[in-house]
Amino acid sequence: MAPPLGRPRHGGFLILVGLTGALLAFYGELSHWIAPEAYPGPHGETLPPAALARHAESLVPQGRAVAVYLGGESGAARVTMQAATGAEPLGFGAVTLDAVTGEDLGRRGSPGALPSRAADIMPFVYSLHYQLATGSTGAWILGIVALLWTIDCFVAFYLTLPRASPGNSRSYLTRWKPAFLVKLSGSFYRINFDLHRAGGLWLWAMLLVFAWSSVFFNLNSVYAGVTKLVFDYSPPPWEWPAQPPRTDARKMLEWEEAQAVGQRLMADEARERGFSIERADALYYKPAKGLIQYRVRSSRDIGERTATTSVLFDAYTGELVTLSLPSGLRSGDTVTNWLTALHMARVFGLPYRIFVCILGLVIAMLSVTGVYIWWKKRAAKSAPSGRRKPCPGKP
Repeated sequence: MAPPLGRPRHGGFLILVGLTGALLAFYGELSHWIAPEAYPGPHGETLPPAALARHAESLVPQGRAVAVYLGGESGAARVTMQAATGAEPLGFGAVTLDAVTGEDLGRRGSPGALPSRAADIMPFVYSLHYQLATGSTGAWILGIVALLWTIDCFVAFYLTLPRASPGNSRSYLTRWKPAFLVKLSGSFYRINFDLHRAGGLWLWAMLLVFAWSSVFFNLNSVYAGVTKLVFDYSPPPWEWPAQPPRTDARKMLEWEEAQAVGQRLMADEARERGFSIERADALYYKPAKGLIQYRVRSSRDIGERTATTSVLFDAYTGELVTLSLPSGLRSGDTVTNWLTALHMARVFGLPYRIFVCILGLVIAMLSVTGVYIWWKKRAAKSAPSGRRKPCPGKP
């Protein structure tokens, strides 16, 4: 396969995301193994989001809760906090609570902060994978890399196709077959080249899935523009524009009110559209946009562990803004949620998660071999003309 897997300025990023992605395929298990006291696992009925938010605020009087994630299989709810008006910065990003008992399980640093305790290790790995642990700047960089990687998938595939050869009686597939093979008897460069090309060909479809889904995560404007050309697609809730500034003195809904509104709107949509609600997953305030998101796992979710069914409503009036269904509503949303579930190893059980873990290592391998190929070709081109030699095994 060809650049960006084979260019140092892109290969380094893909080595990082490949290795961290291999770990993230088992995020829950590794989190529990590293810090079982902070990730107790399912052990009872989860407390309502509003109750967890209020409890977090009682533990941190100088802060206010802005989002509650119930934790799913981890058993640990994460309550994102901000400093209250006029208060000093908190020095952390979230309070972790036992989702069943409300017990204080500790503080989580701001996204991207170096881990200060065992419980922060896997969240830091997650931040490295999705944002290079640098916030929006890192996400933008990885979005550009993902877009180049997506384009490269098609360019690299084309470069493996056999060239026209007048007089050659062998069939097209016979001439293409060597591109899928690794000749272990060749030189080091040849073996390296074969690993790079054959590995990319055998896993081409999944590499494209991971590349294009990465564009969705980190460069959504590009993803949305392309997807809308083919499918009926609505942007994810985090891409929705801010609501018009309010001209009245109305206050945002309190936690209990927001929870009740979210439950009512979701129940209404479930009855109207014929899906069932399995469990609540999150309640997010989006103050800058004047919106609140209530998210659940429903019968429309894709995969075993996802919970992406949500209603977005006005944070002041409780009026429904939009319903987001993972499948069965808009074709583009269904395709996008399948891409997301495949990327995050949330379908097909343990065998697929093992596959995604291995694929992360393969992506790192393809990047390393690609950089080596690039370096050898560059060295050959820069050598004096009299001493220049073709790269061993050059096709």
